[in-house]
Parts: sequence; C-alpha cells; structure tokens
Amino acid sequence: MRLQGKVALITGAAAGIGRQTAELFLKEGATVIACDMAPIIDAHERLEVCELNVTDPAKCTEVFQHAVEKYGQIDVLVNNAGITRDAMTAKMTDEQWDDVMSVNLKGVFNLTRHIGPHMAEIGAGSIINIASVVGEFGNIGQANYAATKAGVYGVTKSWAKEFARKGAAVRVNAVSPGYIMTDILKTVSEELLGKFAKQTMLGRLGEPEEIAKVILFLASDEASYITGQNISVNGGMRL
Repeated sequence: MRLQGKVALITGAAAGIGRQTAELFLKEGATVIACDMAPIIDAHERLEVCELNVTDPAKCTEVFQHAVEKYGQIDVLVNNAGITRDAMTAKMTDEQWDDVMSVNLKGVFNLTRHIGPHMAEIGAGSIINIASVVGEFGNIGQANYAATKAGVYGVTKSWAKEFARKGAAVRVNAVSPGYIMTDILKTVSEELLGKFAKQTMLGRLGEPEEIAKVILFLASDEASYITGQNISVNGGMRL
C-alpha cells in the first residue's frame, strides 16, 4: 500500500502503460483519476473516470479544479497521454507535426501548469512525465515524436527546479520506455518485432507493467530523494 491515501491523476489511462499504471496504483491504495479520450469501463471504489483531451486547456483546467474540489489535493500526476504520426521529414505534413506537438508536449504543459504549482502550495507531490527512448536516440521517420519526447526532458528538469524552489518536496521525473508491447506495437510484423528485440541487451520487448512498476516507484515515498531525472527502461537498448 505504497500510495495509501494519495490522489493520483493519470492521462492516457485507457490502455497500455497508462492502464497498467492505474491498476497498479489502485492496488497500492491510491485514489485514481483516470483520464483519456477513449472509453474507460473499469470500475473500482477509488477510481474516477474522466474524459479528457489534454490539448484542450479549458478542459484541463476544469479537470484540475474538479479534482481539488472533490479530493482536496492531487499528490501524483502521470503525464502519459501521447500519439505518433510517423513520416519521413520530407513528407511530414504540418498537421502531423502539429498534432504530435499538441498532445505530447503541450498536453503535458496543460495539466502541469496547474498541478505543479498546486503541489508546491501543499508542500509535496510527484510528477512523472512519460518520455521515450526515441527522445534519447532519435528515430527515422519520427522527427516530430523525437522532438516532443526530448522536450519532455527539458520541462522535467525545469519543473524539478521550479516547483521545489521554495522548499516544497515536489519531485519531477521522466520515464523513457523502450520497445514496449502496447497496442501500437501489436500492429507491427513479427519480423520487425524480432529486430527490435535484438536491439536490446536482454533480447526481448518490454511489457507495460514493467514500466508501471517504475512509475509506481517514482510516485511513492521510496523515491523521496530522486528528482529531475530520466529513468530509461529499455532492456539495455543499443543503437
């Protein structure tokens, strides 16, 4: 029960890493506000489902205000919502670039702009931003995605300094998953998945729950002296 009594808000919680994180947080005693544009049909006495487009600043403000009014405070924020719109740079459209920027970077800002200062005011909190191995290494055909995930590192470092500057125990960290068997990878051919696996020291792809466990650690008091860091969870991925 490492999150007993804590209130956590998770974006992109309908599937994959977000869903596994929500389920693990519930098991560890948290009250979870699970947000996504896709339907979330799970039921639990400590689970509140919230339809949210993170690119909508007004809706993000509304969700934040509702959460504080209902629960008194937000102790954990997991910025997990993200999309891909892959294309080679010469063929990438403005729409593909802007869509990824809006969700993956501005979407992180839209909630944190409220919840970060709120945590600073109440004196504690943990923000976990989900980045990507692509933000570290880059990837062909994913210039837009790589740019947003590299940007997540920058805001993580900045917010770790900003929200703790007056002595509040607010921690901000990033987690960079490698090749994880989410719905996105389930559409990839077995041959390509095999190539991805061979790029790791462990010789396999990761599972969403393996990322969720790292997120749980960073959300808990066990990580009380970790802030401003990026934790790579990629099986020892090699270029």
